[in-house]
Order: sequence, then C-alpha cells, then structure tokens
Amino acid sequence: MYKRWGKRTFDMAAAFLLLLALAPLLALVAVAVRLRLGRPVLFVQTRAGRGGRPFRLPKFRSMRAGAGDDADRLDRFGRALRATALDELPQLVCVLRGEMSLVGPRPLPMAYLHHYTPRQRLRCDVRPGLAGPGVAAGRNAIGWPERLERDAAYAAAPPRFWRDLRLLCATLRVWLAGRGVHAPGHATMPPFDRAG
Repeated sequence: MYKRWGKRTFDMAAAFLLLLALAPLLALVAVAVRLRLGRPVLFVQTRAGRGGRPFRLPKFRSMRAGAGDDADRLDRFGRALRATALDELPQLVCVLRGEMSLVGPRPLPMAYLHHYTPRQRLRCDVRPGLAGPGVAAGRNAIGWPERLERDAAYAAAPPRFWRDLRLLCATLRVWLAGRGVHAPGHATMPPFDRAG
C-alpha cells in the first residue's frame, strides 16, 4: 500500500502540516537572513530530480554575497543556519509540489549526473528527499562513495514506511546535534567527480 500511493500521500500531508506549524519559524528565519545578509533571502539552485529532471531547489541564504570561497563568505550566522538545517526548510514547498519527498537521496547539482556510475545513477530512480540515507549516516562528514552507495541502496529497495520513519528520526537527530555540516577540510562538501 505504501509503495503504490502511501508515500506520496504521506509526503503531501506531512509537508502541508509542517509548513503550517513552522510558518512562524520560517518567517523569523527569513527576517533574520534579510537583516544579516540582505537580499535575496532565498538561494535557488537547479538540482536533479527524479529521472534526472531539473527542478529549482530553494534554501535560505547562508553566505554573504561577493567574491571568495565558501569558507570566506560563511559567517557564524550562516554556519548556525546550516548546522541546524534551518536553511533547508523552504524545500517543504518542493515536497508539496511533488518535486521532492520527505525521505530520499539528497538532490545534487545537474552537473554531477554525467559522473555517476550505473549503480550510483539508481539514486535518480526516486524523488530526492529532504531527509535521507546520506544525511542520516553523517551528512557531509561521509565521503562521496559511501554516500552515493547508501542512496543507490535506498532507491533499489521497495518503499517501506518504517524505514522512512527511521531515516526521518535519524536525520532529525543529526540536524539537532549539528553534526556533519562540512567534510573534513572543507566549508561544506567538496564537488563530486567520478574519483569521489
């Protein structure tokens, strides 16, 4: 039942309720970003969705505008947004629209598509998620090969409600603890290439 229609129904209901419940927090974060970093409040990037189809993924902006690498443009405020994953909350709208799921492989840039092995490309067989196997396993602290293998294994298995619920809970624990925000030696995560 969950495989046929339950996952999408659960996504829509949960995203709608979360957007309602978190509306004051979303407004507060938007005001804080506007005051601290200026306009625009949202950073929007094209990412690969199900089947590799592009969609526009929004985040609250966490970096200052201007020249420099990520580490230079990421201040204490931006680090706090990323550590708590508050910058990701606008993606609940993508879940409601059907571009994303609550649980699935995290959506990655379109440029990464041609670097995937056939096994890694399995991650594109399902909707990308707000929470997922890579985040639950350690976020950006785990390397690309392990992260993409976890995504592929998730996509290859039939959807299961209890597995998704466990991944949601594990992701929430990672976010609340602020773990794995960056890869060792990087402000966020190094770009992916086939070498990993």
